[in-house]
Amino acid sequence: MQKDPEAEKWFAGKPAEPILRRVREVILRADARMSEGTKYGTVTFHSGGDFASFVQHDKRTVSLMFNRGGIIPGKFPHVEGAGRAVRFMRFADVAEVNACSAELSKIVVAWCDLMSAPTAKKKS
Repeated sequence: MQKDPEAEKWFAGKPAEPILRRVREVILRADARMSEGTKYGTVTFHSGGDFASFVQHDKRTVSLMFNRGGIIPGKFPHVEGAGRAVRFMRFADVAEVNACSAELSKIVVAWCDLMSAPTAKKKS
């Protein structure tokens, strides 16, 4: 799991820093094809295109936005949203991240598989 130095700096001092860092760890460990960087003032995860970003990151809870969540194949009970647009997962604490880590890992793999497919439309 390779961490981006700019992303590492971004986490420092955030109100939900332990939760943010745990979500990051789950995402980056789920699939070696996933990486991170900073974009638009937040940490963004990507593999073949932008996958997810932290939004409303100055709160004590964490909101993870799947940028094109509507195209991720599969059913995920903790993912919010409808249609082809964005989806969200929200976490109140590290225990909630841990409880949803298997689901989040499956979402990461589904995205990486989708973006690795020969017909994948790759856009950032």
